[in-house]
Parts: sequence; structure tokens; C-alpha cells
Amino acid sequence: MSKRNTQQRRHTIITLLNEQGEVTVDELARRFDTSEVTIRKDLGALEKNGLLLRRYGGAVPVPSEMVADGPAEPVSKRKQALARAAAARIRDHNRIIIDSGSTTAALLGELGRKSGLVVMTNSLNIANVLRELEPEPTLLMTGGTWDPSSESFQGRVAEQVLRSYDFDQLFIGADGIDLERGTTTFNELTGLSRVMAEVAREVVVMVESDKIGRKIPNLELPWNAIHTLVTDSGISEAEQQALEQKGITLVIAPSS
Repeated sequence: MSKRNTQQRRHTIITLLNEQGEVTVDELARRFDTSEVTIRKDLGALEKNGLLLRRYGGAVPVPSEMVADGPAEPVSKRKQALARAAAARIRDHNRIIIDSGSTTAALLGELGRKSGLVVMTNSLNIANVLRELEPEPTLLMTGGTWDPSSESFQGRVAEQVLRSYDFDQLFIGADGIDLERGTTTFNELTGLSRVMAEVAREVVVMVESDKIGRKIPNLELPWNAIHTLVTDSGISEAEQQALEQKGITLVIAPSS
């Protein structure tokens, strides 16, 4: 189905929702003579844009008190620049892991240009966006134990699932970059990140330059587990030299 038809269908869904006060997946699939999977994609996209709230089997309007809060904060230009630079390293038909986080999530807007991707993630938010892409990549999820602090799945089950596959690349963020030790994080659950790195041939860290030099107690990935670091033009010459001495590929995203 064309993009135009998709937009027309989604516009009609909002109209029906405003008229009826509720819509169901089954009802919409029959009305538009399409699959329930397609309708769920529509509802996911409309919810992401703040136009409705999904409920089991359908959707309802957004409560007025939530509308007053306004739309979600857009992705910063720096994160968009990092995403473009990181996405340039992805080839068609690659098998990749995208870890949870706002910086790695910015990568999703660049994946529509790729075909035949297989994408593993531990984030429900990232999974929902992946389902809206055209062409839609093959989506894999780790499962495991839900961790509210990182809004992602963690734990032994997730680690076992990851070890059942092999991947071309891992894209992962960081709360800080310790120039001596590696990437650092506020989250104490670092086991899954290390397994992700083990099963990927290239580990790509995406991080804004103001996090370089930030030392946080929890070491996530040591330098010997990292192949590439993508950052922005705010990095200093001294930091560049320190990172290059670690033997990694340093990619500095253009500022525009």
C-alpha cells in the first residue's frame, strides 16, 4: 500500500475515533479490508504522534489533561547528526542490535532507507517504531525481565536469547565516557550490554561529546569490547587523541 493511502486511512481512523469515542482493531480491519497487523501499525503511529491512546483490541481518544502537556520533545539536532553518521555504517541486509536509549532511538529515523534488515532490541519503544517502518525490518526482541529504570528488558532470559544469534553490529549509547576505562552508566544492570557486545562483530557506541570525560562508577563496556565511537564536533583535540590511542575507529558527525 502506498504512503498516500496509509495517510488517508490514518486520517479516517482519527475521524471515526472522534465520532464514536472508541475504535477496535477488528472493526477497522473489516472497514478498510486490510489486516489487523496493518491496523495495529496505524494505531501505533497515531499514538506516537499523540493523536490517540491504544487500548487492548483498539484505541480511545487522548484525555484532555494529557493533550495540555503538548507533544513529546523532538530529537535534538546533535542526536540526529549522530544517527546519520551511525546509519551510514549499516548495509542492506545487516543483522543489528539497537540497545534502549534516546540516542540509539534516533537511529530509527534513518533505517527506512535500508532494506532486508534484521533488528534485535530490548526496548518496547524501539520495537513499536520499527513496526512502522516501510520496508519493515525483521524484528527480534530479547524478552526477559522488565526494568523500569532503563525501560528495557534485562536479565538471564534476555542474555540467553541474544546468545542464540550472531549480529553484524550493535548500536549502544552511554551515560558517560571514561577515557581510561570505557563506557559508563548509572544503571547497575550491565550484563546484557556485555552480552550484546559479545555477539556483535562491530560494537558502535553513539554518544554526544559532552558525555566524554564524564566518570560514572558503573563500567559498562571496556575499550577492548568497542570498535567504533560516533560523536559530534564538540569533541576536543585532546579527547580525540585519547580515544584514537585506544585503537577504536572515531567517527565525528558533521554539525549540520
